[in-house]
Amino acid sequence: MLRSIRYGEADRILHLYTPYHGRLSAIAKGARRARSRFGARLEPFFHVRAVLHEGRSDLLTVTGVDTIAANGALREHAATLDAAARACDAVTRLFETTEPHPEVFQLLANELRLLGSDAAQARPGNGLAFRLKLLLAAGIVPQLAACTVCGETEHLSGFSGAAGGVVCNACEAGAFSLSEDAYGFLVSALGSPLAQAPNGAELALRQVERAIGDTAEHHAHVRLRPLLAG
Repeated sequence: MLRSIRYGEADRILHLYTPYHGRLSAIAKGARRARSRFGARLEPFFHVRAVLHEGRSDLLTVTGVDTIAANGALREHAATLDAAARACDAVTRLFETTEPHPEVFQLLANELRLLGSDAAQARPGNGLAFRLKLLLAAGIVPQLAACTVCGETEHLSGFSGAAGGVVCNACEAGAFSLSEDAYGFLVSALGSPLAQAPNGAELALRQVERAIGDTAEHHAHVRLRPLLAG
């Protein structure tokens, strides 16, 4: 469940992300009534199995729902609650159609599970690693093995969102500086499970966030919400 919005006197509009139908919107009629058959299962960050009816409206209608995972523990800390909201927001922005991406569904479910099982997973490194893996699923992951302009494999000291990845000293016009720590984070985060996402110094993480944001903006025309304050 990506988002739940109050609608009318007793209904809810739901934004869902599904493994085989991408992002869907549905209405749960009467969901906010005290004796609703849906109970509290239609809240953000729940992993549910929903039965949806397609009628004349653009919105599907929820006719049944079972909880697979409530991920309730992530609501106990402001940091994990915020991290979960930003993860869902990133999925919403990068994958806004009904095109199926089962790997994105599994990635989000895994992220919410991690946040619910360990509050330490709310650290910035985890959120950045999650976004990098989303870029990979979207087919716009930055090139890191060689300069995106000339193919040089050494002296990769800059990053260009427009070019699509790292650049070398000779091609860094228009790029921003990328430290060795930031480069190492990008490589490690892509190659590691979310549960083992690296962390780093603030400067490196800010460079990583800029690299991710510039890539999303140039190649998906999406502006992601900042993860790091300031």
